[in-house]
Amino acid sequence: MTVPPNGSAPMHVPAFSMKQRITMMANKYELIATNPDGTDGPLLAFAQQKRMAFKEEVTFYTDDRKTQAVFSFKARKRLDLGSGYDVFDPNGQAIGWFKKEFGKSLLRSSWQLTGPGFKSDGTERNAKVAIIRRIWEFVPFVGEIPLPFIFHFDFTDRAGGQPLLSVERKVSVRDRYRVSVHDSRVDFRVAAAMTVALDALQSR
Repeated sequence: MTVPPNGSAPMHVPAFSMKQRITMMANKYELIATNPDGTDGPLLAFAQQKRMAFKEEVTFYTDDRKTQAVFSFKARKRLDLGSGYDVFDPNGQAIGWFKKEFGKSLLRSSWQLTGPGFKSDGTERNAKVAIIRRIWEFVPFVGEIPLPFIFHFDFTDRAGGQPLLSVERKVSVRDRYRVSVHDSRVDFRVAAAMTVALDALQSR
């Protein structure tokens, strides 16, 4: 993985949102650009996760017809999701990597996110919300019903401590996330993969 001379990622997008469409057989994710005035812009990518399938791989496409794959993420080991996930460009070149820290996530979900030129740690912003959500998940049957809580994740650079990425979930009829990419070294594809993972893999 390489960083351009100016230190910016090849596909840096400062702000975008993710909308989730829930169907009987799959969770579908739309990654949408955010205009300077805060309104929705064009569709940047589309991903689909089959609900009953293994969650070790997700592919992103240019649109919901899935005519052209543009990037993906995949577990390094199929039966050991704790080993982490690599993010790939359409040519199969790794452009980033992330991993859930299961030990730290017992009460408050924590992740590692790495890309060209940076290593970061991410955690839930609100500890109280994290604990309530964890308790809910352990209630038989009821835990399968998602809580309509707002929860936010903040990722900071290990080297300097500056913010890299913030993912904020908004309460709505369907899940919607607002994503702010504070650091230009973070590629949109890496940020998008991490955002989908926060939703699709949160209970893993």
